[in-house]
Amino acid sequence: MRRHPQAATGGDGRPQDRPRVLVLRALGLGDLLTVVPALRALRRRWPGHEIVLAAPGRLAAPAAATGLVDRLLPTSATGREVPAELSWTGPPPDLAVDLHGNGPPSHLLLQRLRPGRLFAYAHPGTPDIEGPVWRDDEHERERWCRLLSWYGVDADPEALDVPPPATPSPAPGAVVVHPGADAAARRWPPERFAAVARALRTRGHDVVVTAGAGEEEIARAVAARAGLPGSAVVGGAADVPFDRLAALVAGARCVIVGDTGLAHLATALGTPSVVLFGPVAPRLWGPPPDPRHRVLWHPDPDDPPRPGDAHGDRPDERLLRVTPTEVIDAVRELPEREPLRGAAATRG
Repeated sequence: MRRHPQAATGGDGRPQDRPRVLVLRALGLGDLLTVVPALRALRRRWPGHEIVLAAPGRLAAPAAATGLVDRLLPTSATGREVPAELSWTGPPPDLAVDLHGNGPPSHLLLQRLRPGRLFAYAHPGTPDIEGPVWRDDEHERERWCRLLSWYGVDADPEALDVPPPATPSPAPGAVVVHPGADAAARRWPPERFAAVARALRTRGHDVVVTAGAGEEEIARAVAARAGLPGSAVVGGAADVPFDRLAALVAGARCVIVGDTGLAHLATALGTPSVVLFGPVAPRLWGPPPDPRHRVLWHPDPDDPPRPGDAHGDRPDERLLRVTPTEVIDAVRELPEREPLRGAAATRG
């Protein structure tokens, strides 16, 4: 790996006596959690390097919670687009890793920093990058581990766990229902979430409804239809602080959620989950095979792995085939969790 002269400090005043690895993954929470195995492989391969993650500022706390990232470099972009620039300071990174996507926009963004090496998938638009061939039908965890393996870095796609939080759970043992998603295509109807929440409440479960920023209306509608008090809604006006959200999920009986970030958080923390899929096959984004996770998906027999638009403006037809009864039955079939101990067992 090429070495660059090291300055005493960077433009932000930080010491620059450590070589740096820059990882581009400027997407959402679920996207971050799917590359935990890749981040773990980079940390193991270069334990003395500073691992810098280029991602939206809202992911600073989740990135730190993985224990695999030293610093977050905030990015800004619309939707899932590649950032126009990175506010990198100091000497070029020793290594840049493109875990964002596959194509010239992200490749060129990193190449402009003149890294010592660049790990990325091959693309005809950037023929100077000799990376592996991209596959459309590959699970995200496996995709990025395969990229690193091609460059000689051992990576295990099943190594996706993150440490449990020290923060006490606000509702230990509760069933967490998350009706939101960042696109309508992956948002199961609120009345169905409410029917599930009401049935579980009737069966004696403590039920909590979570909401991200801007999702308060839908969360409160679900709670009201289910006969839950307003105090059962967590978040909505703003995102739930990550330490509190992680504590809630870590201490939950289970999580009921669509194909969104909270599903990946449940997987990372080992919390049982029931995950509802629609426009994208669970073999591309779902949890690994495990009795703790139940996946509900009803594609047509000849459907490809991505039969619908994951960012569409209406619920996908495959998602609408999932019924409340199926979800309730799936919760009943989940394995019981061991009794909660320590911070996670304390209601905050």
